[in-house]
Amino acid sequence: MDTLPKNVYCRTVMENQLGFIVKLLVISTLLSVLLKYTAPHPPIPATDVNALIIVLLPTVIMAIALWWRSQTQKQT
Repeated sequence: MDTLPKNVYCRTVMENQLGFIVKLLVISTLLSVLLKYTAPHPPIPATDVNALIIVLLPTVIMAIALWWRSQTQKQT
């Protein structure tokens, strides 16, 4: 990074961030459209277990992802 001029490095970082934001926006839009048109179709019974799964699943997935990331960073 020391060999690049500062303005080139900043421009590259900004382009990477803009690309990430655009990808996130597109994926979010596709997911919301998918949920809008397919969510009413699968019959999911309203039970306590299903409510717990829906509420806790994102937290569990994030915990697994962060644990996995910490394990890979320890190896490098």
